[in-house]
Amino acid sequence: MIDDRRVWSWLIIATAIGGLLYFLAPVLTPFALSALFAYLGNPLVERLAAKRMSRGAAVAIVFLLMTMAVALLLAIIIPALIDQARSVPGYIDALHAWYDRVAAPWLQSEFGFSLTAIDPGRAFASLRTHLDDIGRFAPKLLGGLTTSGAAVIGWVANVLLIPLITFYLMRDWTHMVERLRLLIPRPLEPTVTQLARESDAVLGSFLRGQMSVVFALAAMYATGLSLAGLKFGMLIGIVAGLVSFVPYLGPVVGIGGGLISAIVTGGDIWVNVALVLAVFMVGQLVESFFLTPKLVGESIGLHPVAVIFAVLAGGQLFGFFGVLLALPVAAVILVVLRHTRERYLASDIYGAEATAPADATPASAATADTATPTPAAEAAAAASAPSAPSMPIKDAST
Repeated sequence: MIDDRRVWSWLIIATAIGGLLYFLAPVLTPFALSALFAYLGNPLVERLAAKRMSRGAAVAIVFLLMTMAVALLLAIIIPALIDQARSVPGYIDALHAWYDRVAAPWLQSEFGFSLTAIDPGRAFASLRTHLDDIGRFAPKLLGGLTTSGAAVIGWVANVLLIPLITFYLMRDWTHMVERLRLLIPRPLEPTVTQLARESDAVLGSFLRGQMSVVFALAAMYATGLSLAGLKFGMLIGIVAGLVSFVPYLGPVVGIGGGLISAIVTGGDIWVNVALVLAVFMVGQLVESFFLTPKLVGESIGLHPVAVIFAVLAGGQLFGFFGVLLALPVAAVILVVLRHTRERYLASDIYGAEATAPADATPASAATADTATPTPAAEAAAAASAPSAPSMPIKDAST
């Protein structure tokens, strides 16, 4: 029988940990990001260390590669974002002109649908005004941030803390895992170790494989949309690739942004739309038949619906820190549920032994059937058996 005091103790501990995570979420965000980077880089560190390289040198090489990758990504995204954000008001005017010239007459002729009550012209003008206000407000906001010492210190501290903590976590990853294992109560150590290994397999197969797919899709979408000559092509492609981390979100964001870009780019709109659809169709085919089987594997362990729910729930509860924590928690919950299901199916509550097939023949009956010969078998046995020598019958008269 389970000790009630032990159950209440574990519930109190879990509640206290959850409360600490909730209140310390803003402080823990750089640590969670660092742990994520260290977790992603540790397998490569282990491979380099296995080739007679010191762990310090392996960590330095992996850390340098990760820093270069992040810096390159930021160097591509930030200038493109700044450059193209300045021309957004002009694109709003082009979108308004396309609506008046093409979309509104087509809606009226095909469906008898008109937006005169809404006044689209006023809506576009309001949107453009707000964008202009944002453009004028952004320098003031940046200036206010630079004059706010606390904000600058916090931002700089996070930027410096993340790579520093990542380096030390990668260097001491093996020792920290071993120390955590030694803290587990000895009766629970085999079970917890098995759960941790399975959780690592589920989470690792998803994160490492899916991250590779994400960067490959970002490069593919950005290249395809840029070659198609679409405005915002590189930016839309990179964003669509990066948000592909959440299943099915990348194509939705990419096609939506690509269609708007196809309208404001100019030229033949339908050709632009066809190019957008072709880029994302090819990307989905490459992802389904090459990237996912090669980089992720046949089974990633986490269902897309579970991923979406975990990310949304984590963001709602803990903000950005919850988004980072969502997938590891989902992987652990998935593994625990698998073990719970296995124990349930093997338990007396499920009644696995009592649900034998009704047409199954008991062993004793089968033995009896095989031991009882049929008449045909008796006749065959009698014909094949050697006949006993017959005794001469004496005549009674003699």
